[in-house]
Amino acid sequence: MSTASTNMVLSDRLWDAQGTGIWLKRAVLLVAGVMALIASSKLQISTVPVPVTLQMLVIMVIGAAYGPVLGAATVASWVALGLRGVPVFAGDVAGPTYVLGATGGYILGFMLAAFVVGRLASAGWDRSPVKMAFAMAVGILCVYIPGVAWLSAGAALLGTAGVEMVSGLVGGDAFAGYGWANWYAYGVKTFIWVDALKLVAAVIAFPLIWKLVGDART
Repeated sequence: MSTASTNMVLSDRLWDAQGTGIWLKRAVLLVAGVMALIASSKLQISTVPVPVTLQMLVIMVIGAAYGPVLGAATVASWVALGLRGVPVFAGDVAGPTYVLGATGGYILGFMLAAFVVGRLASAGWDRSPVKMAFAMAVGILCVYIPGVAWLSAGAALLGTAGVEMVSGLVGGDAFAGYGWANWYAYGVKTFIWVDALKLVAAVIAFPLIWKLVGDART
């Protein structure tokens, strides 16, 4: 069993590329992933202060299918477009004010989750329903921990220097936060069960796809 096949993720198995072709493959996958993230952001249910979307499912799928580096790079490219003012997020909002506002922690967590889930997938966790479920659970934690912390504490987490830096970026006051007393009601309650149900599809789908295409490690 070679190291290369052990670290193979689903996109490697479905689209084998070598030499210069691998860069074309990566570019196509990155663009496709960004487009999927934009589409998932627009399919939303309006809730306060953060809307319910399909972003979590798409991010986990990208991480697991692309691997840690390309997965995180794809999510980072989506975020970078949003920072530049392209309306890629839920609603027609974008720019530093939105990215560093109430959703800032979740957006950071999305990039972390794509990397971590990708790393676990490259270790073969996407080929077993049980391990895939654990990988998705870890991915959810990667999103919720920074998301809830930022939503609750906001600028208090940054300190004085951090507040000044963020305020300069957004052209106004840094996000102050909704307070720790509301961390569950605002940051978890509305989303956790919806996210868990969405990710059941990925837990079932990835091991099934591997069965259909053949385990690359055998």
